[in-house]
Amino acid sequence: MDFRFTEDQLSIQAIARDFAQKRIAPVAAELDARGEFPLENIREMGQLGLMGIEVPEAYGGAGMDPIAYVLAMIEIAAADAATSTIMSVNNSLFCNGILKHGNEEQKQKYVRAIATGEAIGAYALTEPQSGSDASAMHTRASKNENGDWVINGKKSWITSGPVARYIVLFAISTPGIGAKGVSAFIIDTQLPGFHTGKTEPKLGIRASATCEIEFVEYVCPKENLLGPEGKGFSIAMGVLDAGRIGIASQAVGISRAAYEATLQWVRDRKAFGHPIGTFQMTQSKIADMKCKLDTATLLTLRAAWLKGETEKHGGRFGTEAAIAKLTASEAAMWISHQAVQIHGGMGYSKEMPLERYFRDAKITEIYEGTSEIQRMVIARAETGLR
Repeated sequence: MDFRFTEDQLSIQAIARDFAQKRIAPVAAELDARGEFPLENIREMGQLGLMGIEVPEAYGGAGMDPIAYVLAMIEIAAADAATSTIMSVNNSLFCNGILKHGNEEQKQKYVRAIATGEAIGAYALTEPQSGSDASAMHTRASKNENGDWVINGKKSWITSGPVARYIVLFAISTPGIGAKGVSAFIIDTQLPGFHTGKTEPKLGIRASATCEIEFVEYVCPKENLLGPEGKGFSIAMGVLDAGRIGIASQAVGISRAAYEATLQWVRDRKAFGHPIGTFQMTQSKIADMKCKLDTATLLTLRAAWLKGETEKHGGRFGTEAAIAKLTASEAAMWISHQAVQIHGGMGYSKEMPLERYFRDAKITEIYEGTSEIQRMVIARAETGLR
């Protein structure tokens, strides 16, 4: 790894930081309280290139690399984790999957719309009865007489589900053979048979709309099959490898925001006639917070760098992505917890953003593979045992 960032990487980082501080941070608490989707900001982020950072310019994106994506994600997440969740799904799960497995027509039609901010994308894998065991899904896709796919079933916890125009969906196309019977489809939510359920009342990332979606005799045109039939599960798992780098970046952003707020607090807050940052117990917490933050940041950048290398030369980066996601998410939870503790009663108050960071941090240990799943992925890769 070269620890020096390129001019392009620093440029997108600066763009993201400027937008985050001027447009996202001032409204983050209000949108969180109301659970309101930041549609206007997302549209503008598309215009700035932040919704398709790794998307080639030929498809409306910024044409940058995974490290640029990580740097931008951290800046957005440090201002508002909910906005970074939307950004992550559009970049990592939607655009990445179609870029890697879609045909030219699909890339031009669907990737361009999301990368430019014209439309919102989503990713539908989880179901009410299948979370970590994703291959146990019940949503079915069967061919009709025209060769199109008729889809029936429910998906749950769909980020941006209430506002998404296009969705990458996974469904059983050949029952009875497990993961080998899963196929991937690109869904246009404006076609008949698509329905959204209630928006979930979440603990954190509340401005990121999440809902259940249902398909009732939904006809998906045959040209919207993504990749080969029966390869959907491998597509889903590969996309999640990239997605985990996005969530690790989000966790780093939350951690950094909590850490920087705490640094300012321990300098300004006095007890017994001294700044609380002079107390050894507080200094111990600050030191541990800094170490965990730097560890998470470097492991996330390593995973991003390796993803870029595999795109050039082949190979895999799934283990490193899992390590980054596990380390960064648990660091975010620990750092935000310590930040609340150091702030005392003010950390527990909605007058300050610490309680929001704390609530937002928890989801990073759950979605796109729980911490338990990450440990399983890492251990299996290391031992060679399944």
